Order: sequence, then C-alpha cells, then structure tokens
Amino acid sequence: MKSKKGQTLGIAVMIAITLFIVGMLSINFIKDEVTRARGSTNLDCSNSADISDATKLTCLVVDLIVPYFIVIIISVSGGLIVAKFMM
Repeated sequence: MKSKKGQTLGIAVMIAITLFIVGMLSINFIKDEVTRARGSTNLDCSNSADISDATKLTCLVVDLIVPYFIVIIISVSGGLIVAKFMM
C-alpha cells in the first residue's frame, strides 16, 4: 500500500504540468495585449531621446510583463511540486 505522500506527489506533478502548459499557452494572448497596449496608448518607446522618464518607465513595465509571467508560471509549478516533497 502506498503512503499518502506518494499519492499526493503524483497528483501535484500532474497539476503542476497542467498549470505550466496552460500558462505557456496563454503567453500568446498576453503578447497580443502588450502589443495592443503599446500601440493604442501611443507609447513611442523606440524614440528614447524625446520621451519623458515616466513614459520610459511605462515602456519598461509593459515590456517586462511577458518575462514576469513566465517566471511566475515556473515558480508556481515548481513550488507546488517542492511543497509536496516537504510534507
């Protein structure tokens, strides 16, 4: 008979893989929204000499959405598996 730790670890791995796949599939939708945000708000991020510091910061935050989302997906998936190891 298996222990409960072994059974929940398998379920945690399956849930983590599912979260990872769904998260990676949703990145395409986020990329479209980032492109739309840069175009519809008239952010001129390519012209760094003539824009204010606030606009530069806005461009930086908008451009970092996708990498932060990838890091969050990996952290949640890995954290779910590691948490089951520690139980």
